[in-house]
Amino acid sequence: ISGHSLLINHSLPWGLYARVTGGGRPGSPLFQLGGAQPPGARCPSPRGRGDGERGARDEPQRQHHDSSYGTFASEFYDLRYLSEEGYPFPTAPPVDPFAKIRVDDCGKTKGCFRYGKPGCNAETCDYFLSYRRIGADVEFELSADTDGWVAVGFSSDKKMGGDDVMACVHDDNGRVRIQHFYNVGQWAKEIQRNPARDEEGIFENNRVTCRFKRPVYVPRDETIVDLHLSWYYLFAWGPAIQGSITRHDIDSPPVSERVVSIYKYEDIFMPSAAYQTFSSPFCLLLIVALTFYLLMGTP
Repeated sequence: ISGHSLLINHSLPWGLYARVTGGGRPGSPLFQLGGAQPPGARCPSPRGRGDGERGARDEPQRQHHDSSYGTFASEFYDLRYLSEEGYPFPTAPPVDPFAKIRVDDCGKTKGCFRYGKPGCNAETCDYFLSYRRIGADVEFELSADTDGWVAVGFSSDKKMGGDDVMACVHDDNGRVRIQHFYNVGQWAKEIQRNPARDEEGIFENNRVTCRFKRPVYVPRDETIVDLHLSWYYLFAWGPAIQGSITRHDIDSPPVSERVVSIYKYEDIFMPSAAYQTFSSPFCLLLIVALTFYLLMGTP
């Protein structure tokens, strides 16, 4: 109620009596609530205003009651203003802190993918993903070294295009939102139908981290895949502009080596480019030849 004052007694022996004043003229009652009224208050005549002499006799007492009651209430009542300024609205309950991602369970009770330096975890890998079944849902945890977005795509091949993508996006307000996209070639189109639920997200230490669930089985839809089937997982992350995702950080984002089944838990490490070693036979032969040349010298 804007612009009115509320007078409430919480403890007087004659019961609760509440009154809001304001409205048409200063001091005019808007409504009254209560059990028994304070001593000295007179109930209006049941015969209404037509009871002339009695009404005139009661009027001074009623005016006196209005004045004395206002003074009395200012001393014993809790006075609050129901307006936009200064009203003590209740604060929202505190938000539960984001539970850290556990890597001790990787390969045991959940599957994990780690991309980055050897031995990295969910807080130090360039990219981290975990998955585990919980009833009819799959819970995903994603984290990446970025201030923009981190995503996982479910693909029938190892290429972008025609893929179901779940992304955690850090917006300008500091929130991390879970969004659903569908890859059309190299372009990600946001889909309003979002299968994610129980969403959590945090931006901390220049990392975007999130957790969400989505159902294993979904009604037939070309933009949402059934997770009980096996898919290649595409891993991507990159910057965001005003809460909108932009191109991923690296030209060729990592992809799972083989299709992933949610019914099989593995802990898979993928070294980033800085930690990759030469494994091609041709590269090894070239290294040996160059070493021999440098050691022997030219004739």
